[in-house]
Amino acid sequence: MESIYVLEPGAYLQREANCLKVVKGGQTIDEIPMEGLKRLTLLGYVSLTGGVLDSLITNRVETVFMTPTGRFRARLALDEHSHVQLRIAQYTKLSSPEFALETAKIIVRGKLNNMAQFLQLRSRLYDNGALKIGAAMIRSMHGSIDDVKDMKTLRGLEGTATRTYFEMFPHMIRNPAFQFKGRNKRPPLDPVNALLSFVYTLLTNEVLSAIKATGLDPYLGALHTVDYGRPSLACDLVEEYRSFLGDRLVLGLINRKAVTPEDFVYRKGIPSSFVDDKEMKDKRPVEMKPSISRAFVASYEQMMNRKVSYGPQAKKTTYRLVLLHQARSFGKYLLDPENNRYKPFTWKI
Repeated sequence: MESIYVLEPGAYLQREANCLKVVKGGQTIDEIPMEGLKRLTLLGYVSLTGGVLDSLITNRVETVFMTPTGRFRARLALDEHSHVQLRIAQYTKLSSPEFALETAKIIVRGKLNNMAQFLQLRSRLYDNGALKIGAAMIRSMHGSIDDVKDMKTLRGLEGTATRTYFEMFPHMIRNPAFQFKGRNKRPPLDPVNALLSFVYTLLTNEVLSAIKATGLDPYLGALHTVDYGRPSLACDLVEEYRSFLGDRLVLGLINRKAVTPEDFVYRKGIPSSFVDDKEMKDKRPVEMKPSISRAFVASYEQMMNRKVSYGPQAKKTTYRLVLLHQARSFGKYLLDPENNRYKPFTWKI
């Protein structure tokens, strides 16, 4: 037991002996043993006592707070990594426009490659010509990355490729109960987008954890601009995992009919903007019911603990450890880019 998610709205945590109790309405609804616990994610407005906080710090449990919509809010920060040289290299290298552009190109190449690979794989699986054409279009954009001269153009290219990819997305949904009319977020407007946003948030938090474990500053990246509260480096490095981890999980649940439209709550008359996250929670157009949230997280954890071949020796490791190895590889790249060029994790088909 490494990762635990608390999803019950209005719950609070209290400590008893060597475990945490999840209490709601005066009743204990779950117990979490502290032994072996490494990561605790609290979704929504879950509160905790001072004793719980002390226990989490003492046992060095990484604790993440997320909004009810699945957006990162805060992280319980333990002592920072002592690798000063690594952060100096990060600040120095990524402050150079030329180096930042070359690094962003590496990230975009990895993302486009995996999107094209994923569409190609599904085109064979479904004998779908549109998916094959979509993969070819993205590969063409991938081939033009070398000629890009500035970050604005690169971001535009990445955006065009992403739109092309999501135009193909309906061809990969094989369950007629679900419709997808384009990517939307903050807030998601339909069940498919709600699932995508949620899994992307989970993956970004995984990458954020790996970055912090490596000793890097998660708030300074290359492709994504520096913005208040945005972990730009995590947003950069998560790009290579979106299709083959996030999208594959969502499509698998939908196409196997493990999730249905009745697993969501729908609201009408949604405003175009929100005052704060609480208003977004209260008025968002669609949200998962608690039962499907728990099932989704269980499927996500199952995926992250699945074994995959990794590295030159093709050693078997979990997807979660792949993210950590990749973050460390990015750190080596920053320290010595000539001899340790970063290679995004790509899937072969």
